[in-house]
Amino acid sequence: MREAQWLVPRKRKEGYHMATPHNSAEKGQIAKSVLLPGDPLRAKFIAENFLTDPVQFNSVRGIFGYTGTYNGKSVSVMATGMGCPSIGIYSYELIHFYDVENLIRIGSCGALQPEMKLGDIVMAEGACTDTNYAAQYNLPGQFCAIADFGLLLRAKESADRHGYRYQIGNVNCTDVFYREGDPWREWAKMGVLASEMESFALYCNAAAGKAKALAMFTVSDSLVTGEEMSAIDRQTSFTNMMTVALETACGDGT
Repeated sequence: MREAQWLVPRKRKEGYHMATPHNSAEKGQIAKSVLLPGDPLRAKFIAENFLTDPVQFNSVRGIFGYTGTYNGKSVSVMATGMGCPSIGIYSYELIHFYDVENLIRIGSCGALQPEMKLGDIVMAEGACTDTNYAAQYNLPGQFCAIADFGLLLRAKESADRHGYRYQIGNVNCTDVFYREGDPWREWAKMGVLASEMESFALYCNAAAGKAKALAMFTVSDSLVTGEEMSAIDRQTSFTNMMTVALETACGDGT
């Protein structure tokens, strides 16, 4: 593992794991499987409403993290903020400094297809992007960012058991929230399901760090129809997705 340069001298001198600049947890306080909402209040909501005996391990920069149990199995939830740079930092540290094995992004997305409804779950089998995140790897071509199939299959099976509406396919992971024009229409023509801002960096970090990752989203608005959820709905009404993510995280091997 390549260590962050600021961490190397103190870690070698003191001989124990240290907190990062963004995470105050000690090693062992974070479970092998972690749910990653962008919103810190969504992380708090999950901990308070889904986990048994949750313990908060982080609040640095207002990014809340908790570990508890779900159906008797240890699981953590930690916010990541918005965008590839932010989830890139937190997911990298979870993989390389805290030995997390399964990372499940749970967020909101904008639907690009007319048949999709508010509240639908989108499971990102792959992530198209306009971000330059993968340039750091100096690859001789374009990287195809995809989900771990085992996590994707467990998520599909969970949604089927509950009868939840869901779609599986490509998403567009973009760096730009407010932009001129309607480039989403070109992605829609290629069958891309939804637009979001984190999956590509998560999938890159997981691939490079030999971890497993899945990004799933709840449709909070539609670029096709103009419908949208309120801010409070985004915080508290994604419970179908949360149930699927927790059942996926607590499957075999966690």
